[in-house]
Amino acid sequence: MVMDHRQNHLEGIRAILSVALSPLSVIINLPRNTGEWISETFAARSTLLQHNQALKKENLLLRVQQQKLDSLKAENMRLRNLLDSAFKVRDRVLIAEVIAVDLDPYRHQVLINKGSSSGIFLGQPALDASAVMGQVTHVNPFSSTVLLITDASHGLPVQVNRNGLRTVALGTGQIDRLELPHLPNNADIEVGDLLVTSGLGGRFPPGYPVAEVTAVTRNPGQPFASILAQPKAKLDQARETLLVWTLDSIQGYSPPEDATQATGSAEEESPL
Repeated sequence: MVMDHRQNHLEGIRAILSVALSPLSVIINLPRNTGEWISETFAARSTLLQHNQALKKENLLLRVQQQKLDSLKAENMRLRNLLDSAFKVRDRVLIAEVIAVDLDPYRHQVLINKGSSSGIFLGQPALDASAVMGQVTHVNPFSSTVLLITDASHGLPVQVNRNGLRTVALGTGQIDRLELPHLPNNADIEVGDLLVTSGLGGRFPPGYPVAEVTAVTRNPGQPFASILAQPKAKLDQARETLLVWTLDSIQGYSPPEDATQATGSAEEESPL
């Protein structure tokens, strides 16, 4: 042992024995190593599953928030368009929200969240960002009913913007179609003509866009032409509406505080 300690004569033998006994060491340590590997594997899998579940929940939450952001973005765009329209109208206006739609397929009307407490009155014109939507037909203290221009019972005096030809746009019961009856075959009206309010009848001030002519059929055997038009307002999509006070409707009446005055001075409040 002293010689081995000083001169390492048994080093080779120890190396051979170490190599020979290494499989035995592996076999002896196999249960412990296997247990540790299984424990680490299941622990890692459990951790991954927990992380995966957490990521799924976070992804779902973010997707829901994204949907809300998209909705808010669309609402913001609609309100910006309405405010732009308010400045173009040059009358006193109030923005109201559509809170319900009549489910009767033969009635085209919506319920809005403004009523007599906000100064709403019967016959008041209602517009969206593009054109005329309809008029108020029922007023409650905190809500009102707006009859759309496409309702079969609604008629609106209009004129062709190109030449001033006057007629009446009747609702057909279809959300995308108006009818112009009683125009003779030789009437100067063409596809693409813009129809605007004529101001006759005392309900709608003149000059507001209403519809665009989409079909003109002249039948020599009939006294009148068959003329159809498509509303410019998005009647089946609008979530907000502009309620308009013209000069005649605001005489002797002060609009509520939430009504928007579209002009900067009193001299500019006269209707178009």
